[in-house]
Formats: sequence, C-alpha cells, structure tokens
Amino acid sequence: MLTFAQYDYYQPVAPAAGHAALLWVVYLAFIVIYIVGLWKVFEKAGEAGWKSIIPIWNTIVELRIVGYSPWYLLVFLIPLVNIVFAIVVAYKLAKSFGYGAGMTILEFVFGIGILIMGFGDAKYIGPGGEKPQKADA
Repeated sequence: MLTFAQYDYYQPVAPAAGHAALLWVVYLAFIVIYIVGLWKVFEKAGEAGWKSIIPIWNTIVELRIVGYSPWYLLVFLIPLVNIVFAIVVAYKLAKSFGYGAGMTILEFVFGIGILIMGFGDAKYIGPGGEKPQKADA
C-alpha cells in the first residue's frame, strides 16, 4: 500500500490532455454542424444565413422567427428559467416549420432536428406555426 510520501504527484498528464483535446474537437464539430443547420433554417425563414454565425444576434433572429420580441433574450439570463424557455423556443421553431414535439426533442436533446429542418423539405409556415394573415386590399 502506498503512503502519502511514496505517491508520485508529478506524473505526466499527457494522456489526459489528449482526451481533453479530443473533446474540444468533438465540441467544435457539433457547433459547426449546428451553425450550418441554423444557416439553412434562417434562409428558409427569409433571413440572411450569415446571421447564424454571430452569437447573440442569432438568438435574436431565432426569437423573431418564432414570433417573440427580441426582449425575450433577457429571459435567457435567468438561471433554470432559461432552460425551460430554450425548450419553448425549440418547440415554437419546430411548429414554425410544421413539426411538433418530436422534432423539439430531436432539436433540443440530440441537436439533429435543426439539420432536418434546415436540409429537409420543410417549409417555413410562419411564427410559431401560424400562417401569416394576408392583408385584404
């Protein structure tokens, strides 16, 4: 049995650093895939795709797409409430493209729903899934 004095605390940490680097690569790959999907979703909704690259602006545009005011961005600053609100926004985004709760799960939990909406044959219906009212002339 090793005692406190016999244990070598200065062992190299290279294997752990390699795992951390791998996790960062996977994390960045997910971010790039999400941005590409969001780019296509923005284009389908009539927004410029490049807006998906800018961190806070993409959330404001997404809120606009689902029919919320940009002021709702402040809700994301409230701990725990922001998680619930993110699920609501994901649901409203799925409804805006004609999908339901299943797509919300794919979008929020697995992250693949945004790719399905962006690259699939879904059409943008309107904010929150409501068809826009046509003005009578």
